[in-house]
Amino acid sequence: MIGSNEHEKLNMKQVNLSLYKPSRLLMKKNVVTAVIWELLNISIFMNRLVIWNSPKRTVLRLFGAEIGKGVVIKQGVNIKYPWKLKIGDHSWIGEGVWIDNIEWVEIGSSVCISQGAYLCTGNHDWSKPDFPLIAKPIHAGDGVWVGAKSIIGPGIRLGERSVVTAGSVVTRDTEPDKIYQGNPAVCVKERRIE
Repeated sequence: MIGSNEHEKLNMKQVNLSLYKPSRLLMKKNVVTAVIWELLNISIFMNRLVIWNSPKRTVLRLFGAEIGKGVVIKQGVNIKYPWKLKIGDHSWIGEGVWIDNIEWVEIGSSVCISQGAYLCTGNHDWSKPDFPLIAKPIHAGDGVWVGAKSIIGPGIRLGERSVVTAGSVVTRDTEPDKIYQGNPAVCVKERRIE
């Protein structure tokens, strides 16, 4: 029986999380570059006192990100690897957003990622004792709005102009021009722009 204590004990004895070894290949850069990026990420992007967008865009581009025109990056943003990030023109990344991009995150044009949203490209295979990493890209189409404190999971494609309401957890792709809400997020109605 799946829920029996004996079965759970037997499987948990096989699990050894100390066996997990994150691959340096995930970074796709050398260690020195990764360390310099982390220092800049902490001092410029995560720092709530740095309010200027132009230097942020420049630093991201220097580290391999593709950043469009007029992109706004608010304070307190955490970006794992800029060399795996693409943001289209006139998009907005709100305060406290975490782009946990061990795999590519592609954000279209005129996209709003609201305060405290979490874009997570990685997960672990909990069925194996060494807890191996599973990484999948995230794509947000043009005109998407991700509400505050929402979570976008690995491998998700947000259809153009779709909306994810505040606090929602997206575990499946969204369709264009639809509004999604809840945990897990489900379509609640069409998006109409007057």
